[in-house]
Amino acid sequence: MATVWHQWLRKSIQSSSTLRAVHTLKVDPSQPMLKSPPLISLDLPDVWTSNVMDFDPPSIGECSNERRARVIDGKLMAEKIRAGIAAEVIRMKESIGKVPGLAVILVGHRKDSQTYVRNKRKACEEAGIKFAMARLPDSCTKDEVCEALSSFNGNPSVHGILVQLPLPDHLDEEKILNLVSLEKDVDGFHPLNMGNLAMRGREPLFIPCTPKGCIELLVRSGVDIMGKKAVVIGRSNIVGLPASLLLQRHHATVSTVHALTSNPEQITRAADIVITAAGVPNLVRGTWLKPGAVVIDIGTCPVEDPNSEHGYRLMGDVCYEEAVMVASAITPVPGGVGPMTIAMLLVNTLNSAKRAFNFH
Repeated sequence: MATVWHQWLRKSIQSSSTLRAVHTLKVDPSQPMLKSPPLISLDLPDVWTSNVMDFDPPSIGECSNERRARVIDGKLMAEKIRAGIAAEVIRMKESIGKVPGLAVILVGHRKDSQTYVRNKRKACEEAGIKFAMARLPDSCTKDEVCEALSSFNGNPSVHGILVQLPLPDHLDEEKILNLVSLEKDVDGFHPLNMGNLAMRGREPLFIPCTPKGCIELLVRSGVDIMGKKAVVIGRSNIVGLPASLLLQRHHATVSTVHALTSNPEQITRAADIVITAAGVPNLVRGTWLKPGAVVIDIGTCPVEDPNSEHGYRLMGDVCYEEAVMVASAITPVPGGVGPMTIAMLLVNTLNSAKRAFNFH
């Protein structure tokens, strides 16, 4: 049967009518074969425009008689996880005389980056994890960063490597992150880790810390993810995208809202779970939320505040004072996702050391 089909096909191709049809097609060799452009050429920056900075929070009296959302205490949950990590590190040290090691590369003098690294160092010290840091100036070259990375990649006492982002504009983040050893990529940004996260049936060595922390917050809060509608606001490679992929792996029906989305309020209002990672203070108002929705606010935006000890205060993407009147549960900023992100970094580092030492 197959032979007959091939003979018919060969005759059809060679028929005069077919040949005439092919020859009548006008082909311009200067034009690309496909009309759809390369994916990378479609990339546009997510520039959010909004007028949500002006907000008058309701007074305590106005709120006192209304139902308020349950606060998801990320700080308390993270402390419990870190206590478990510390106990496991002690067990490892007593059993095999080894401890996990985390190395951080910090480029420049950004105050927020310095604060984040300082918090990570403190968390490592409290958990008994060895901490190392390579500090480079703003003006450093790619080769200098790569040299520091290569040193940590080859160091057997280092089980996790983290490049503190963002890097100065003259450095190519993508190329530098790709140089991190897959086995030490505790941030989970390596393309192979991201690819395995996206594919069903695959298990990445590491899941990006912030999305992983968001899922942990939901699970520990008793929120059922399976079958629920979820909206992720923001689509960055390090937070928004992996958060969407991770929610899908937990069987949520996921929509992504970004700066070019039409009707973002309408889309978000249909969600049972909202995870925001846009970096725009007060972007998500109470009117964006479905009554009873669970809100995980990843945004940490420093806003000038002369009354604050440091001259600024942190605000989230969500207008908290409005959201607590609509949502069933919500993370505060600060004290929500941030502590859990650091806890997940320690978990990834511990797991990496366990793999390296074949320790169970």
